[in-house]
Amino acid sequence: QVESGRVVVNLVGLSSLTVPLPCLDYQRAFGRSCYEFVDLQLSLFSAQAWCEQRGGHLAFIPDEETQHFLQRLLDPKKEVWLGLAPSASPNLTNPATHEGALSWLDGSHITYSNWVSSPQPGAACGHTLRDSDFQWEATRDCKKNLHFICQFGISIVCAGENTTVQCGSGQVLMIDGGFYGRKNMYYCRSTQTTSTGHQCGWKDVVELLKAHCHGRQACNISELVGSFGESCPQVGSYLSVKLQKTDKQYCTFPGPQILIPRPEGEKVKTSVLDLRDYSTTVIDIPSDDSTLVLKMVPSYDPLPLKLFLGYMDYPTKTNHVAMTEMPHQGETQEERYTWLLDAKDLKGNRGKHYLVVRPIVGPGIKSINASLSITSFTTACKFWNESTLEWSTFGCRVGVQTTPLVIQCLCNHLTFFGSSFFVTPNLVDPSRTAELFGTFGENPVVVCFVGALFLVYLLAIVLARRKDIKDIVKVKVTVLADNNPMDENGYLLSVSTGYRRGASTSSQVTITLLGAEGTSEPHHLTDQKKCVFERGAVDVFLLTTPFSLGDLQGIRLWHNNSGSHPAWFVGNVAVHDIQTDQTWHFQCNSWLAIDIGDGTVDKVVPVSTEMDMKRFSNLFYMKTTKDFSDGHLWYSVISRPPGSNFTCVQRVSCCFTLLLCTMLTSIMFYGIPTDPSEQTMDLGPFEFSWQQFIVGVQSSLIMFPVNILIVSIFRNTRRRETSCCKRKTKKPRARGKNYFLQTVTTNTRVDVSLDTIIEVEHSLCQFCTFPEGSPGSTMEGIQKKSSKTQYLYRQLCHIDKRLSLLGPSGFPTPHSHSRALQQIQGIKECLEDQLSTVRCVNPDETTQNKKRGCCHGGLPWWFVFVGWLLVIACSFVSGFFTMLYGLKFGKDRSVSWLVSMCVSFFQSVLVIQPLKVLCLAVFFALIIKKVEDEDFRNVEFEGNLEQMNTFLPSGDVKDQQMNKRDPSLYEPPPAADIEKMKRNTVMQQKAFALLKEILTYVGFMWMLLLLAHGQKDPNVFFLHRHIRDSFSSQTSDSMSLTDVFTWANTLLLSNLFGVYPGFITDGNSKLVGNARLRQLRVQSNSCQIAAPMLHFAPDCNAPYSWEAEDMGSYGTGWNRSERVDTSTGTSGPWTYQTQSELRSYPIWGQMVLYRGGGYVAELGPDSQNATSTLDYLFKNRWLDVYTRAIFVEFTVYNANVNLFCIVTLLLETSAVGAFQFHSELHSVRLYQSTDNLHIFVVAAEIIYLLFILYYMFLQGKLMKQQRWTYFRCKWNLLELTIILLSWSAVAVFVKRTLLGNRDMTYYENHKHQFASFYETATADSALQYLVAFLVLLATFKLWHLLRLNPKMNVITAALQRAWNDICSFLVVILIMFVAYSVSSNLIYGWKISSYKTFTDALLTIIGLQIGIFNYDEVLGDSPLLGGFLFGSCIVLMTFVVLNLLLSVILVAFKQEQLHHKPSDEEEIVDLMLKNICSLFGIRYEETNDVHTPDAKEDGGVNMNNSRNILNHTKVDF
Repeated sequence: QVESGRVVVNLVGLSSLTVPLPCLDYQRAFGRSCYEFVDLQLSLFSAQAWCEQRGGHLAFIPDEETQHFLQRLLDPKKEVWLGLAPSASPNLTNPATHEGALSWLDGSHITYSNWVSSPQPGAACGHTLRDSDFQWEATRDCKKNLHFICQFGISIVCAGENTTVQCGSGQVLMIDGGFYGRKNMYYCRSTQTTSTGHQCGWKDVVELLKAHCHGRQACNISELVGSFGESCPQVGSYLSVKLQKTDKQYCTFPGPQILIPRPEGEKVKTSVLDLRDYSTTVIDIPSDDSTLVLKMVPSYDPLPLKLFLGYMDYPTKTNHVAMTEMPHQGETQEERYTWLLDAKDLKGNRGKHYLVVRPIVGPGIKSINASLSITSFTTACKFWNESTLEWSTFGCRVGVQTTPLVIQCLCNHLTFFGSSFFVTPNLVDPSRTAELFGTFGENPVVVCFVGALFLVYLLAIVLARRKDIKDIVKVKVTVLADNNPMDENGYLLSVSTGYRRGASTSSQVTITLLGAEGTSEPHHLTDQKKCVFERGAVDVFLLTTPFSLGDLQGIRLWHNNSGSHPAWFVGNVAVHDIQTDQTWHFQCNSWLAIDIGDGTVDKVVPVSTEMDMKRFSNLFYMKTTKDFSDGHLWYSVISRPPGSNFTCVQRVSCCFTLLLCTMLTSIMFYGIPTDPSEQTMDLGPFEFSWQQFIVGVQSSLIMFPVNILIVSIFRNTRRRETSCCKRKTKKPRARGKNYFLQTVTTNTRVDVSLDTIIEVEHSLCQFCTFPEGSPGSTMEGIQKKSSKTQYLYRQLCHIDKRLSLLGPSGFPTPHSHSRALQQIQGIKECLEDQLSTVRCVNPDETTQNKKRGCCHGGLPWWFVFVGWLLVIACSFVSGFFTMLYGLKFGKDRSVSWLVSMCVSFFQSVLVIQPLKVLCLAVFFALIIKKVEDEDFRNVEFEGNLEQMNTFLPSGDVKDQQMNKRDPSLYEPPPAADIEKMKRNTVMQQKAFALLKEILTYVGFMWMLLLLAHGQKDPNVFFLHRHIRDSFSSQTSDSMSLTDVFTWANTLLLSNLFGVYPGFITDGNSKLVGNARLRQLRVQSNSCQIAAPMLHFAPDCNAPYSWEAEDMGSYGTGWNRSERVDTSTGTSGPWTYQTQSELRSYPIWGQMVLYRGGGYVAELGPDSQNATSTLDYLFKNRWLDVYTRAIFVEFTVYNANVNLFCIVTLLLETSAVGAFQFHSELHSVRLYQSTDNLHIFVVAAEIIYLLFILYYMFLQGKLMKQQRWTYFRCKWNLLELTIILLSWSAVAVFVKRTLLGNRDMTYYENHKHQFASFYETATADSALQYLVAFLVLLATFKLWHLLRLNPKMNVITAALQRAWNDICSFLVVILIMFVAYSVSSNLIYGWKISSYKTFTDALLTIIGLQIGIFNYDEVLGDSPLLGGFLFGSCIVLMTFVVLNLLLSVILVAFKQEQLHHKPSDEEEIVDLMLKNICSLFGIRYEETNDVHTPDAKEDGGVNMNNSRNILNHTKVDF
């Protein structure tokens, strides 16, 4: 410690030069330094002090690369200080007055410069000059404020900081040099120093440093400073230490020691190794930023060891990831036998590592009796860096005292460790709003995305408002037009249409209620102002009856099957009695359609019991439907219930707010790394940490309360215009006498006649008195009959009024009119007495004190404004802060967050939330089992209040009565009409299916033909012919061995190595690899010689066969005595190689099938090598009498047509000494062409696969329906064969592609060897055969489509009728073909080539039947025998058998014409053609009269539209 109070330690670690320093996010790495571009303006010395406080110095530019690096990042408008200063002098005078040359601050000379002009004498510092392409300028004014760059490469620690140097476990300090004093005026210079000159020096203190620190793991340097003496008393001295260490780890200044509990469940592996030999253990490292801890316990101490660590392979002395020797330096055994390897030592590798332990023994000792226990685990020390807002390991390392239970973290700084309940989110400063939005041009991602969301929201609001307006009409109750104005009772019908496809209907629907005390008349369910029975809709109707029907027993639904989509899927029907407030449920859940389900349009549905309502299927369906349509916020935007107070606009707004809040919480916690030491919790396949759980809780607390509040406000707020209290006060429910009299006098008209009056008189005369003891005299009887009596009284009042208006003129005599009036008046008086009695004892008057609640409950209407204020506030706040976070993150991080957020959002909406809805529905259906009744209390009616009171629809009553006179609406369709409609529907469906089948098959055939022609190139034929003609022009049908060698030396070599090097013939086809010769031989004495001929022919060599083939190995010239050397791994032309070694396949020749192996000789890359090879083979008699086949194999590529051609030239002999020439060529396209046709071919392949999948689906469904009978139909078998061949072709296509890639890879790696493409060619041939058979079978399937033609239908039926006879004749024809083929082969097989084998003879006989025959060759050899043989063949087969076969077919065809019954498909074809013609406006005339059902025939029974009280109402008093 000196006067200035400063101790400066300049630590220069030599080994640190080999490892780049870790740079912070705001720094830029280059070379082995980090650079920080400081946006401050300070003087030179203040800038240097600012850098020193952070452990750095002003930047040096030692070379041109550093100049270019800084130049790319600097602003050309700024001037920046450089670490330039005058060179040091012995007296270290003030730089401002020193006249020496400039140098860098550390005293090093300037080896690279970029001066604008040479520095003038007196220059004390330097900086870059603005707008000068970053050139340097020297200046005397070092006090002006400029920007500057700090460089961090060596550690500069000034006074007040820790001056202890420490290395890691197993490392020791090696002191190489050091001095105390000052060689430099610029390190740790006090800015208050104002003196102009200082006498400073320095002294060498290496020996003192070595004595104090050398060989130690840690050393406190400040302890030595006081003993050095002061060399620079005014400015202050500093101590410079140069050190090195064995391992490539940074020496750090030890700070706090933190002990963190290691989470339970972390993987720890313990192995015990026996060191008698090399021992190995496997270690799995899960992450690339962890430290591997190896704790070893030897069987005795000390135990010298050498450890090698390898990655993915066993390590060696020269090939390893890390190596060390044990024991290390340390006070305890644990320290000495602990090996720590951080991520840098592991080179960032993760996965399987191999640890090899080798004991260090003396000379002559082979093994030791010792063991070693090794415990391995991985861990890490990380802290939360508040400046970069991320987890970091900078300045922290794992200590040697780390155990599987506790982690020791050694850091050179203080920071937050451990964890708390709340996780700190990413921070953003709202005060920097203007600054952040100023970077919009560089990072517009999040801002544009949020802005686009606002625009989409506005558009969605407009669409949602339109939907709300439509729902207002849907939500009101429809008062049926056919309600009778005299009806007393009202029922609300809630009819739900299912969600299935095509569930809505265009038919006219009618319903009848079936009660215990009567049945209502049919009512037509319709509404003139809106569409009813749409998919997923719930329609509510008001239906009236004359009196109560009692407890409902069922309902009857039917429709007239009219319109474009008559089918209707009925869901549930609920009926609510307005008078008794009772509700009945009817579970229909079935189709009313003639072509779906049970095929009926008339169905009676019984009332559902409580057990039926609580069935799992019903509860699950109702709960799921309600939750998706109303509970699920996102799905309910589209399918919300029209009667809900929660409008579509409000739902869209809630979704928008929820999305923005989700984005805010997501971006707040995005990118916060998890602590690797934190314990994770496993729940089966799911794994999460405590931090993730806390983040989820915090996000929920931020996001959900306000959104749940908004949704609750909108959902529970009453509408302003629907005050149910006011509505109920305007609906009088009293039904007394005065009310009925008042109702009778209003807008009603009833047509009466004298007969009606007489019938009413006789029928109602019994109502005047109540016998004693009758049911009507009791209280229950009066209550039961009161409603019927009131209804009858109203009817009589109407008749009385009508008689008064009609007058005596409407009756035969005036007396009749007066009599009728008297009788009606008498009956009315009788009913009035009964009504007065009912009014006196009516219990409704006494029991009606039970008042219903005014409204259903909920918040006042003005609460909706509170909800909207919350929506606006949450939306703008969330959007604003989301944009700030996005601008702060930068473009790359913003894009990454946006992608992850979108993926998680769609995953939540489309997967997680629907699963939650389904799980909750299952829970409610299995556990809760609560049936939610429909609310009929706050429904709104169509029409005015007066019509509501009398259950009347809007409009004139006369028009309503006219509507009821249409009988087709009020009677179910007759059974005959239903059958006719069914037949027409079935015919329409079959016609559509037939048209669909035809169009689909046309597309299928088109794709198949495009695919087939895309696989084959027309240039293949010309390429094959050119190559074949080039190599076979000078060959003959009989060639000797000498001729073969001559052909090989002349024609073969001249064409194989053409004018252009590497090309064959004329230079258009490139030779791929080398050509090779391959021969197949037979063994000597491979056949038996007749005994008498042994003296004349002692040697016999058989023709080629697999059994007689020679597969031995020989020396040169087929010498068996010469030893064959196979140790080199290469085979010469005298060694047999198998088919697998040659990568070849068996080949069919003209005579036999040849094996793919043989004796091989490659010709080399050019003509000279090939000529010398042939000379060598000829001289050593490579071809001799045992040779049976010679193959010349090579592959060429023609770039003009993009084809590979695999060429095989075959010379074979049948052991007679003459070779015959034969060639086999196969072309394949390994590289797809780049023309426009290729795009169509690829598209055709994809579409063809889609067609195959479609046909697989159809055949699978058909197989499921027909089961084993499926396999009895030949057309089904044909379809199945096409599908199997198609998938086989796909498999072969994939195999060909893989083989082609493999062969091309082999060729690229072995360009001077023979490249075998035989497997690829074989796969390509198989693919072509499969495609050919596919085209054949698919074309043959056209016959099945032609069945629609009546003529083809007759032909098909005729062939089926004659099939047995045809099979018999085919057997006879086959026998005769075989007989004549065998005979001709025996007679002419040794003379004429057309009969040399049985197959050739059979083909010749078949050609004879179709006129392809050479008569000269058989008649010229033996006229008599040939004429007899082939003449009899023509007579028997052509004139007799074949004509008989034709006769059988013609007879069957004639019989079929006489007995043919037209099929339904003919009528279907006419219907299809009729529809097509009508579509294009063409008149179509049917070929045959098809009886179509007359829709207007039998108009049905006319329904009586007037209410017949006597017939429909049976009243007992």
